[in-house]
Amino acid sequence: MLLRSFFCVLVASICLSTGRAQKSTTDSDRQLEVDTAVFPISTLKIYGPMIKGWLGTGFCLDRTCRFVGTNYHVAVLAKPRSINGERIINRYLATGPNDEDATINRMASGNLLQKYALTRDLAVFELRHPLGNRHGVGFDTDYPEEGQAVDIYSYPKDGINPIRSLAKVRGTFTGETTTGLLAFRCDSQSGVRIGPGGSGGLVVDHETGKIVGILSGIDLSEHGMVLAVPVQSLIDFVTTVRPSLAEDIFGVKTRTSTISEDVYPKFGAGLDLRLHFRTDDSPAVQALRDQAELLVKNVQNAIAVQTFEWGSGQRTPRAEAAYEVRILDGRQEFFPFGDHQRKLAEVPLPWFDALSPGGEWFQLPRMLARNPSFPILQAPDALVEGQPIKIFQYRASAEDGVCGFTSFLDLGFFARKHDVMYACYGEVWTDPDGNILRISEHYEDGKASGWKHYEAVVTYGWLRQKGNSPRLVPLTISAQAESRNKIYWCRGRFVDYRIFSSEVKINADQIRSAQSAIDATDTQ
Repeated sequence: MLLRSFFCVLVASICLSTGRAQKSTTDSDRQLEVDTAVFPISTLKIYGPMIKGWLGTGFCLDRTCRFVGTNYHVAVLAKPRSINGERIINRYLATGPNDEDATINRMASGNLLQKYALTRDLAVFELRHPLGNRHGVGFDTDYPEEGQAVDIYSYPKDGINPIRSLAKVRGTFTGETTTGLLAFRCDSQSGVRIGPGGSGGLVVDHETGKIVGILSGIDLSEHGMVLAVPVQSLIDFVTTVRPSLAEDIFGVKTRTSTISEDVYPKFGAGLDLRLHFRTDDSPAVQALRDQAELLVKNVQNAIAVQTFEWGSGQRTPRAEAAYEVRILDGRQEFFPFGDHQRKLAEVPLPWFDALSPGGEWFQLPRMLARNPSFPILQAPDALVEGQPIKIFQYRASAEDGVCGFTSFLDLGFFARKHDVMYACYGEVWTDPDGNILRISEHYEDGKASGWKHYEAVVTYGWLRQKGNSPRLVPLTISAQAESRNKIYWCRGRFVDYRIFSSEVKINADQIRSAQSAIDATDTQ
């Protein structure tokens, strides 16, 4: 590791990151040349009588080149509306001025200052249509070794010549900087200089042709030294904002199931819920309510990124998104990923028929903890994948007002919002110590604006933060409902927790471990 200090000037550009797979038996379907994946990007902006141009290097992130990557500093400065003629329909930013690791960084073109985390200097653009004759290539997920030979591809500006050509420079890996960037020393004999316009270029392994880093800046404290964002940062970023894309590109297994089954049928079949009354809680039920109250307090102190996947039937997701979510005054608030200034009242739904989970991840614990009007009964314990699970059942009437459905009808010239309350039931799973692992919610037969049979499941697991005691937080959320004899679903995860101004990330391994007692009952 390099423990020296350096002055980093970032090469301002619009840039897109990708990788290349050369003649490797494991990537035979991606044996494409880097120059088919890398391309120059230019954006012109008018400032009064002056015209300012932002130059950069772009590359395909996926095989079909419908997703393109770039540095964060390029995306926020250039703000492109299209890439090579294809309209940008979604933008994902990996960092921003409110990032805990953000520092003030100077751009190479002029004296502009930008605040963000250098090691997450990444952005991804989703295009309406793939770029023609462009193809993504492979990534090397292993950390580079000292002295490893690399080739650096970019489209730097060459003097006043407006036409840029692909520049290839040989280099070697020298180590990691104190900010988490990768440092590479360029071959001074090549005569090629990496300058403005090169941000977003690719650093690929000389032997395999796979990407090992995304070019992001120049170290002016040492001649011929360039800096790159590690591939792992890109993997973490894409896994957060587009889980299915990360699975396709990197092989990261992040999918959550749609709806997992309860262990027992609903209790109280034939019971007139309008006449029920709650008896005194048993010690076990009171302990459950106490744990639910603790969950409520935990989520009130947390900000997380919530991912969404929308689909129907057994198909793969038709749309995905990610938003930051937090609880304020008992209500959830959303912010576009990487944009903390624009608050959203609701998550924007896709253009097709779709539903989204509500606030079950905090509403269900609050319902259990603070609503004494409906009964909670302890059912016999069960073994799920060999793990002992305590099971509690609840059932509430529509008059209890604890289960509701909000339907939106958007006809363009006007929109209508409709709330309906339902009778509902579900199960609560805990470990032998009483820690809540799962809560389900099922609405009794009823219909609201064409939707019926609504179900939701939330799973919980341990968030372990250095210097603080472990705490239970939501891990996954899934919901489904039926409309016109077709099942529509939405599923998502909670990642990148920030609690008391500290950012904590839950990775896929932790999620799989916490769900070990849940996945065995998934509905096929």
